[in-house]
Amino acid sequence: MIEHTVTFRLKSAPGSEAEQTFLAAAADLAAIPGVKDFTIRRQTSPKNDHTFGISMKFATQEEFDFYSNHQAHQDFIQEHWLTTVEDFQEADFESLDTVAH
Repeated sequence: MIEHTVTFRLKSAPGSEAEQTFLAAAADLAAIPGVKDFTIRRQTSPKNDHTFGISMKFATQEEFDFYSNHQAHQDFIQEHWLTTVEDFQEADFESLDTVAH
């Protein structure tokens, strides 16, 4: 299982139409085949200046690669991400199921 996460800050003002348009477009990514447990969250910690986080899971590397190369994802990046996101941090996680407790 791969958990794909990204935290980010938008250029637009909180609550603005631009923010809502971006978040609606991001939510559409959940429809890409292979995406599981898709969620968008508002970041609330004063320790982080990013305002949102998106996370999703993929059962296999192949499903993650399919998502990454999917036309809807590529369109989202070109039409929304590159023009709207001011700063971001991306991280991908795999479970440490083999670690002894």
